[in-house]
Amino acid sequence: MPDCFEILHKDLGGRIGKLVTPHGTIETPALMPVVNPHLKLITPPELADMGASIIITNSYIIHQDPELNARAREVGLHELLDFRGPIMTDSGAFQLSVYGDIEVLPLEILEFQYTIRSDICVPLDIPTPPDVSRERAESELKETERRLEEAAGNRGESLLAGPVQGSTHPDLREKAGRFVRDKGFDVCPVGGVVPLMEAYRFDDLVKVVTSSKRGLGSGLPVHLFGAGHPMVFALAAAMGCDLFDSAAYALYARQGRYLTSSGTWKLEEMKYLPCSCRVCQGRDPQDLLKSPDRVRLLAMHNLYVSLQEINLVKQRIREGSLWDLLEIRCRSHPRMLDGLRRLASESAWLERLDASSKSAFFYLSPESASRPEVVRYSSRLDRFSLKGEVLVTDDFSTDTEGFDQVMYFKPPFGPYPKELGETYPFNLETPKEHDCSALEKAMTNLQKLIAANPKARFSLKLRCIPR
Repeated sequence: MPDCFEILHKDLGGRIGKLVTPHGTIETPALMPVVNPHLKLITPPELADMGASIIITNSYIIHQDPELNARAREVGLHELLDFRGPIMTDSGAFQLSVYGDIEVLPLEILEFQYTIRSDICVPLDIPTPPDVSRERAESELKETERRLEEAAGNRGESLLAGPVQGSTHPDLREKAGRFVRDKGFDVCPVGGVVPLMEAYRFDDLVKVVTSSKRGLGSGLPVHLFGAGHPMVFALAAAMGCDLFDSAAYALYARQGRYLTSSGTWKLEEMKYLPCSCRVCQGRDPQDLLKSPDRVRLLAMHNLYVSLQEINLVKQRIREGSLWDLLEIRCRSHPRMLDGLRRLASESAWLERLDASSKSAFFYLSPESASRPEVVRYSSRLDRFSLKGEVLVTDDFSTDTEGFDQVMYFKPPFGPYPKELGETYPFNLETPKEHDCSALEKAMTNLQKLIAANPKARFSLKLRCIPR
């Protein structure tokens, strides 16, 4: 783990951490509003007043504007943008992905970021899009790694980011993650994923991010490039992403789109404003539509709801209920549910990252049967050594006289010692009717327990098993 990053709390792959930069320490997960030096719908001081502790801007745009370039070199980036907190700078890779070429050399733009005193500098990588051939992905990754090697040998006083590329090839993503980790980069952006989010390919997003994280390990701060919609934050945080950049708050406002944590609405089609932020209080959609300042006001709402979601994610991590939020958010769209199911398939990996003790467990859907707690318990069933007469029951009022050992039974865990009935995670709350996934997992665990204890004689009194 780099000296600049300290993890304070963990839940699933998510964590609350402290990231130390030259212009102050921020708490993660954190949202970085994108500031275009030419188009400031909301000024950086206003962003700070709204709760943004860090922002991100494009050093290439500043570099290519003679007036901004000269001013930034003279007074520094923070004075140029009038923002006192940390500022991250992108290198122009976005422009490279759109236009195919840019008018700057990799070391030139990196040195410029150092000169204007950016807090987190990003080398100019090659943003390989999804679904390209393996040959292209390998070739562009090789060039990205060459540039990262060059950047690692030209460090300044700022934090240095090492982007992870590799298109949609999981093994290349993992390899790229290991390369960035081994070179000692301070922040690790996962790039080339915006097309996946724009196409609602959240299952592929999970595949790309988890592959990258396997290579990076669990201790490095991770930035998910382009993840600016609040509906994505819980899923991204659960995979271990710590920084998000949002241009969506402004881009959507210009399109008349109203962000919520569960999706996006067109302002012109709305009858009510389901929000109590400063913008929405005392207004209705028609008020916003008629306002000459509607784009700016809508951008402020979009940012308020995004920052609110970040705080909710942090609270969920803090109390150990991030999976519960995931279940809610990932049912806002069928493709989000694909993402949750893909993450559930990575439960063995998540289990190694997840905290072992929490306050509560709510079973909310079949995906809950794949929670890390269930995987962890199933892997430890062989620790039980049972002999004699063993009762397994889900009726806690059952007469247990005559049995040497009593195991209570509750899906999705299956059998567990009655002495642990009031402890986490066996104090879980479940629906009255168990779904097939919970029952299947519980019965599999029961079979494992029986097979692991051939000297015991098991008696089953189970009401939850369909006859």
